[in-house]
Amino acid sequence: MEVSLVRELIRIARCRVTLVAALMSVPLISMGADETPARPVNPYQGNKEVVAEGGSLLNQYCSHCHGPNAVQGERPRDLRRLNIRHGDDAITTFYNTVQKGRMDKGMPVWGGVLDDATLWKIYTFLQSIQTEE
Repeated sequence: MEVSLVRELIRIARCRVTLVAALMSVPLISMGADETPARPVNPYQGNKEVVAEGGSLLNQYCSHCHGPNAVQGERPRDLRRLNIRHGDDAITTFYNTVQKGRMDKGMPVWGGVLDDATLWKIYTFLQSIQTEE
């Protein structure tokens, strides 16, 4: 074999060893069949003093798609219907959607852009305007 080929094979082998070592250092997360992921907790739940600020934050970051104060005509984007559409999972759906986005639906990723306090203030506002219809 040529010297350059041998050097390349050695380089590839070192890369594989480094990759395996890196992967082995990452903690593995397993979830058994009877375990469920933790449900997010809104630290501002029921705090009426946060509602106005949450509405202002929603208007600043979300109103271009969801309308001012979350009032707009398209039902899929009507955030006043979170409880109707998602029931007890509304809080989890909200948090996962804003954290991870739904690019296929045009929803951007806000995780890492907005901090959790901002997201929960927006959610507190949204909970204050949920509709029954």
